[in-house]
Amino acid sequence: MPSAVNVAPAHAASALIMILMKAAHRRSIRLNNGVELPALGFGVFQTPPDETQAAVEQALGVGYRMIDTAASYLNEPGVGAAIAASGIYRSELFVQTKVWVTNYSYDGVLHAFEVSTRKLGLDTVDLYLLHQPLPQDFDATVDAYRALERLLDEGPARAIGVSNFSPAHLEAVLPRLSVVPAVNQVEVHPYYNQPVLRAVHAERGIATQAWSPLGGVYVYRPGDPEAPKSALRDPVITGIAEKHGTPAQVVLRWHLDSGRSAIPKSVRPERIAENLDVFDFALSADEIAAIDALDSGVRGGPNQDEIDFRTFDRPIPE
Repeated sequence: MPSAVNVAPAHAASALIMILMKAAHRRSIRLNNGVELPALGFGVFQTPPDETQAAVEQALGVGYRMIDTAASYLNEPGVGAAIAASGIYRSELFVQTKVWVTNYSYDGVLHAFEVSTRKLGLDTVDLYLLHQPLPQDFDATVDAYRALERLLDEGPARAIGVSNFSPAHLEAVLPRLSVVPAVNQVEVHPYYNQPVLRAVHAERGIATQAWSPLGGVYVYRPGDPEAPKSALRDPVITGIAEKHGTPAQVVLRWHLDSGRSAIPKSVRPERIAENLDVFDFALSADEIAAIDALDSGVRGGPNQDEIDFRTFDRPIPE
C-alpha cells in the first residue's frame, strides 16, 4: 500500500514549503535575559482611549501578539479590555508598557506598575520601560530603573528597559545599573535610523525597538520646512515596493531584516492587517542598503536633552 506521502496531492509539498518559509520570516528577537520579543507589534500611541479597544481587538484578530502601550497614553484600560475580550491565552501575548517621568522614584515606579497592571487587567507585563530619560535628574532616573530591577527580580516584569535614551544617556546611566536594559525603544525610520545608537545597542546587548517605524512622527511637525517628506512616498521605497508589496510593508520588512523590533500603529482595519502581512518576503542586502542611505539625521520627535518632561502637564490618573 502506498505511503501517505506518496498519495498526498502534489501541491501539499509546495504549501508546506510556503508555511515553513513564512514561519522562518516570522521571527522574534531573543533579549539579553533570554525572553523572546516578537519582532513586530502593535502600537497605540495617540490612539484615543475610546478607540483603543476596537483597534487592539482588530490587531489581535489578524494575528498580532505584541501590544505596546504606556501609562501616559491614557489608554491602558482599552488595551486590557481588548485582551480580555480576545480569549487569547496570556502566555501567547507579549504586553509592554511604560512608566511616566512623574513617577520617577523607587516607590513611585512600584506604585505606577501596580496602577498599570490593574488597568491592563494583568498580573505581569512582558516588558516594562522607563518612558524617557531625565538628563536634568539622572538620580531620579536611576532610582526609577532600580525599581524596574526589583520588578524583574521578583517576577512581575519579565524584561525591563528604557525608551528614548541616546548614546550619551546610556553612557551616563549604565555604570549605575545592575541590569543592562533589554530594550531601548527609540525613534527609528528610513529618514532617521540612528546608526550610532544602534551600534551602542549591539555592543551592549540591547535590542533596538522602533517607534514611528514608518516615519509618521513627521505629521507632528506640520509646516516645518526642515521635516522630511513621508518616507512612504520616497522613490527608493516605492520602487522597492513595486517588487514586494506596499511601501509600508517594505519599510517594516527593512526593520525586521535589520534585526529590529517595530511597533506600527493604526486604527484603520485595512492598515492594521497590511502592516502585519510582511512575512512572505525578505529584502535583499542591496535593498536594505538603499533604504539605509535615506537617513537624513533629522529627528522628528523631541530631543530629550532640550526638554524637561517633568514640566509636561500629563497627570496619570489612578
